[in-house]
Amino acid sequence: MSWEVIRKYDFRGALRRLRGTFDRLRAGRAWRWACVVVAGLAGGWLGLALGGQVVTPIGPADVTLGLSPQWRGETVVDVAPLGQLSFDTHSAPIKLEARISNIRLSAAERVFADPDAINRMAAGIGSDLRQGVIDLLVRSAVAAVLGAALVGLLLFRNVWRALASALVALCVLVASGAVAARTFNPSAIAEPRYTGLIAGAPQVVGDAEEVVGRFSQYQEQLAGLIGNVAMIYEATSTLPVYEKDESVISVLHVSDVQLNPASWSIIRTLLDQYKVDMVVDSGDLTARGSAAEDAFADEIGTLDVPYVWVRGQHDSMGTQRAVAAQENAVVLDGGIQEVGGLTFYGSGDPRFLPDPTRINPTDAEVAAQGEEEAQEVIDSREDVDVAVMHTRTQAEAFDGVVPLVLTGDSRLRSTELTDLGTRFLEQGSTGGAGVRGLDHGSDQPTPYQASVLYFDAETGRLQARDDIDLGGIGLTSAQVERHIEADPQRLVGDSTEEPEEEPSGGERSP
Repeated sequence: MSWEVIRKYDFRGALRRLRGTFDRLRAGRAWRWACVVVAGLAGGWLGLALGGQVVTPIGPADVTLGLSPQWRGETVVDVAPLGQLSFDTHSAPIKLEARISNIRLSAAERVFADPDAINRMAAGIGSDLRQGVIDLLVRSAVAAVLGAALVGLLLFRNVWRALASALVALCVLVASGAVAARTFNPSAIAEPRYTGLIAGAPQVVGDAEEVVGRFSQYQEQLAGLIGNVAMIYEATSTLPVYEKDESVISVLHVSDVQLNPASWSIIRTLLDQYKVDMVVDSGDLTARGSAAEDAFADEIGTLDVPYVWVRGQHDSMGTQRAVAAQENAVVLDGGIQEVGGLTFYGSGDPRFLPDPTRINPTDAEVAAQGEEEAQEVIDSREDVDVAVMHTRTQAEAFDGVVPLVLTGDSRLRSTELTDLGTRFLEQGSTGGAGVRGLDHGSDQPTPYQASVLYFDAETGRLQARDDIDLGGIGLTSAQVERHIEADPQRLVGDSTEEPEEEPSGGERSP
């Protein structure tokens, strides 16, 4: 098109004709009905958001069922603090969510005391769920209709248009429910997407053929899962409560993540549950310390608390630089540093095992380095609260020098109070033994372990700790056990204390 043609074109006339068309549409019925439909959809969504939930009892748990619009239809089961399971059960643009909102502890205790209680709960779980879903649908329909009618009335100030908006909301909800029922796929529960602490979500619901062919077995598994969550609440409810105040410093101790991405979900959930002041990581963040693994350390920067870290045998100096690049990271490598009211001494492991060409120090040489580092702390005359090393071999010389030594390099947690008054706490694998823990062929999965440590803010002495064990791949068990220090103000070097050993990782009762 030439410039002359463009100049002669009547743009103003075209604009006036377009405005006239728009005005005729606004004056016509199509526009009014479009506004009614939009009001019905918006009001129905608002009604579902505010009133589309019901609470139904299932065994010892009160489960909140909710219905909400969503482009991709799915069913979400929230079993906090374990995490979430999501299933692609239907194609309708609507989401069904189930969340355990309360555990009745008296009922939970009766379930655990009676071996047949789980079977009885499984027998009735189907009818409980069915009744809960029916109640949810009725309540959601009422909420959507009322929400649409209210929005229509506010917008149009006309009763008939408000009723039309309510009818639109009801029709859309009924149609979505019909599509969901028509496209419901029961086999989807065998292929969940899982987030949070449920490391073995596919194993929670069992084999697809068993689930589809024997719904009664799925009822038993679901009942067992609810009982499992109830056990967590029952266990933690009896623990002494450490109020979040200035007199207590709480620290999450982790170790041996070894490149397992599930560990970050565990750490974030524990940070949220326990509101800790900082994280201490005693090494082996990566598996081989390669440059490709450096990006794994970026997750540290997404945490909202200081992250105190020492290098492990599987971490390279490149790993250490990647950790140090995070704004909230505190890398200890042969120095004393105060973090959040506690004084730390830490040193990286002098060995690097993934490099076969490297000549690593012997155990005796590592122990000798630890003796030199302990002497540095003694010569500094500073009151160090916590020493952090990767291995007990390097940390052994700190016995009688500091009150608490945190180490890792172990698949299972263990602890010892020595004659000289030093507590050695060797943390298990917060990564479930790392990427090797993702091997589903393992008969005995390594548990995910971490500890929350409570310090007196004035003295810097350990008061108590919560040891947290989570079942490895294929398991959904979770256990919290609290240990109170018998004499938290003991003097380091005083040999009047009796030594105490608490191996951890086997069977223990909450």
